[in-house]
This record gives sequence, C-alpha cells and structure tokens, in this order.
Amino acid sequence: MKDVAARAGVGLKTVSRVVNEEPGVTDDTIARVQAAIDALGFRRNDSARLLRKGRTASIGLVLEDLADPFYAPLSRAVEDLARAHSTLLFTGSSAENAEREQELTLAFCARRVDGLVIVPASDDHRYLEPEIAAGVATVFVDRPAGGIDADVVLSDNAGGTRDGVAHLIAHGHRRIAFIGDQPHIHTAAQRLRGYREAMAAAGLPAHDGWISSGPTAPEHVRAELERMLSGPEPVTALFAGNNRITVTAVRVLADRPAHPVALVGFDDFELADLLRPAITVIAQDPGELGRTAARLLFRRLDGSAGPPSRVELPCRLIARGSGEISPA
Repeated sequence: MKDVAARAGVGLKTVSRVVNEEPGVTDDTIARVQAAIDALGFRRNDSARLLRKGRTASIGLVLEDLADPFYAPLSRAVEDLARAHSTLLFTGSSAENAEREQELTLAFCARRVDGLVIVPASDDHRYLEPEIAAGVATVFVDRPAGGIDADVVLSDNAGGTRDGVAHLIAHGHRRIAFIGDQPHIHTAAQRLRGYREAMAAAGLPAHDGWISSGPTAPEHVRAELERMLSGPEPVTALFAGNNRITVTAVRVLADRPAHPVALVGFDDFELADLLRPAITVIAQDPGELGRTAARLLFRRLDGSAGPPSRVELPCRLIARGSGEISPA
C-alpha cells in the first residue's frame, strides 16, 4: 500500500478508501490510485482484513464422493449461495470413510472457515462440539448428525420408497425385491423401512430372500438379483435403493429379454429416459437439498438463533415405463 500511495502521490488512508470503496475520494484520485494498483499488481490481503472482522468469508463442504453425479447439483447450489454472500467454498470428499470425514472437516476448521455443510459418513460427530461452540455454523445434509443436535436437511427417503413400491403393487406385482446399500447408512435404512411399510400396507409379505442390503459393487448386486430371479417363484419386480444399483440391474435385466421384470429405482440418473424401456425412478432434488442447507447455514452466520432445524424435502415418482411392466 505504501508503494501504491507513493506512486499515486496520496496518503495510505486514501489508498485504503479506494480499495475498500469508501466515500470521500474524488474521481480523479480514484483513477490515479487505480492506475498505480494496476501498474504494481497490488492485491489486498483479504485474509488479514476479514480476520480483523472475526470472519474469513469461507465455508467448507464435505461430500461423500465428488465423482458421484448426485452431488454435482448439490455442490453447485451451495457454491451459488456462497457466491451470492461473497464467500469462498472449499470442497472435499470423505469417500464414505468416517476417519477421512473427520480429518477433512477439522482441516477446514483449522483454516478458520465460518461454517460447514456436511454429508456425513460418520455416525458420531461429537468431535465437532468444540468447533461449534467456537462459532462454526454447521448444517448436515442428506443424513443427520450422530451424537449431536444440529441443523439437517433430508429427503423423504422412506416416503419416496413407499410410493415406488406402491406403484409396483398397483401394477399387479406381489413378489417385489429390494436391493439397497449398507444398512448402517441412514438413507439406506430409511429406504428399506419404506419398502417394508409399503408391503405391509398392502398385506404382502416381505420375505428375507427378497431383500438384500450390502455393498453396491456391480458383482454383488448382480449375484443378488440373479438369485432372486431364479427358483420356482422368482420376483417379478425390483425396487433398487440407489442409482448405482439401478444401473447394474438394468444390465442384468437386459440379458433376460424373454422374462421382463418391472424396475423402479431411487434417484434419477443420466440417460434413464433414453433406455428401452425408460427407467421409472423416485427422484430427489439434490439442488434443493444444497440450496436449503446453504440458506440454513447463512441464516446461522447472520445471527439466527433457536433450536436446530430438521427439514425434510419430498421426492417424486417419475413413471417412464420400466415400473409399469405387468407381471408375467
């Protein structure tokens, strides 16, 4: 700033006023100071300036997997809200690993972020209590926090699954399979609950042999689905618990064109509408999850008090053809 002041022939306070867009400086002086800034390549130290105000104008976003298409619109929505609040966003993946989540989250805190949006991998977030007590606003999204009370934004996983299974039942199916993710994951557990509730509401059994909760690796999903499709009374329909499972199911069912099986998947995915038949899905709105979480976070940063909020967003059934196949 001294170099800028000397080149422009003004005082340090005048440079400060120009840089911070404060009043009381003539247009001619602003032009001289700006010319000196451009010539010298001066950049103000935002970190020091913001720290004097007690804020860093940055937030952290911890996702399960940056490569998962589901998180792209969620991340973009948080980024858009951050930009509207002149705030920088740092993003990282936990890879569904509790230790990595904690390491990444505390690394963001060590860099003095003002707030956090977390898609949790851990079921114990007590490690965040000192950070929250120190003023780091924290919102959980897609899954609730474990061991602490905090703001959370969720999709109606159980309700969406109930709607999807009820849709299969309405099209005449009675032997309906469910393949889901690891049972300790909140979303997977809620979707399995929705499946059981829909079957019970229709007076139908949910046999253990029709249910598989575990790894979503293609080889595991393929083996489980082929098991359910074999035997004297194979299932006639499948509810897939996430888009990775749905994609594997599409490949398995494509090898069995003589025996059509109805399919409804949780989460939409790219090109689902172009397959034949097109895939019926229960669609979340990941963009709205991100926007709602970011709004909650910035409300907290603006001083909003009160007990933690729990927001549950609805899902919607998109009927495209695969879920409307009647049983043979």
